[in-house]
Amino acid sequence: QVQLVESGGGLVQAGGSLRLSCAASVRTNTMYAMGWFRQAPGKEREFVAAISRIPISKYYADSVKGRFTISRDNAKNTAYLQMNSLRPEDTAVYYCAAAKGPPINWSRQNEYEYWGQGTQVTVSS
Repeated sequence: QVQLVESGGGLVQAGGSLRLSCAASVRTNTMYAMGWFRQAPGKEREFVAAISRIPISKYYADSVKGRFTISRDNAKNTAYLQMNSLRPEDTAVYYCAAAKGPPINWSRQNEYEYWGQGTQVTVSS
């Protein structure tokens, strides 16, 4: 059973930074893709970022490009999402996801078999 546990969420002012972590119960080098999605109140869950296994490729939603950075540390079985220049519209529950195989569409939720419970990020104006 693969478990993903997110941490690092919280309340931050606009312009601030947070780093989310996703700890996996298995070796993350067994997961081809690690991703982050988010769901704001009253909205559908949306893609944020994803990262492949070596050779590393990274994918970002247009709304976070240049502000968010995804990374993974397979030695620690952890993926990260560094979020800078946060905006009130970034407020959401952030979910970590993992896929054993290479996604055809990296932004599509059903490409990922495993999901965490989510961590709340709130950005105040």
